[in-house]
Amino acid sequence: MPAPARQRSKEQPRMERRVFLVLAAGMVVLPKMMSRQSGEAIAEDVDIDAILRDPDAPLTGGPDRDVVLASFSDYNCPFCKAAESDLKRLVREDGKVGIVRKDWPILTDASLYGARLALAARYQDRYDAVHEALMSVPGVRIPQEQMLAAIRAADVDSDRLLDDLHAHAAEIDALLARNDAQARKLELKGTPSYLIGRRLYNTLDFGGFSAAIANARRQSAPEGAS
Repeated sequence: MPAPARQRSKEQPRMERRVFLVLAAGMVVLPKMMSRQSGEAIAEDVDIDAILRDPDAPLTGGPDRDVVLASFSDYNCPFCKAAESDLKRLVREDGKVGIVRKDWPILTDASLYGARLALAARYQDRYDAVHEALMSVPGVRIPQEQMLAAIRAADVDSDRLLDDLHAHAAEIDALLARNDAQARKLELKGTPSYLIGRRLYNTLDFGGFSAAIANARRQSAPEGAS
């Protein structure tokens, strides 16, 4: 006999996907270990539109945005957490920057659980709240129970969240698989990684984000534009 809907919703759905990047001892990749130089141009055959315009990927920013950056992050990555305040400030002060969130859970099993919860929150328009709650949990190797507690402390319907986690498991896992495929196409080596214009960056501060955005605008400006 099938389990009741509420009981099923509390079970973590299994994900049919290829194995994510395994990091030794679950540790994050430090900036000095990145094999790609921050600011390096991406290959010409990379489909930027597919990365930036995935209709299922959460998008933050105002309607008048002229630059969208892709943020590949993990909820157990301390460098991702440290960058959140600068990203929020960038969107607030620039006014024309958007951020497409690329949940890329590569560090621990709990990272995958957190990514699924955040993406399930889209179905009640609370992705940003869950994302912020998870990024606000200090430390690394955060267990699933602590992640769920942080979300419950935010303004989120946790019962519906768990129901949506089950009901939309296939769509959530498909999006995570696309994010993973895009990260591999970009040859990313760790989190955080940012695609801004046609260049890749990591561990930027506010000044670094601002400079990268300005460069993307210059690169996209028509010839002869002032």
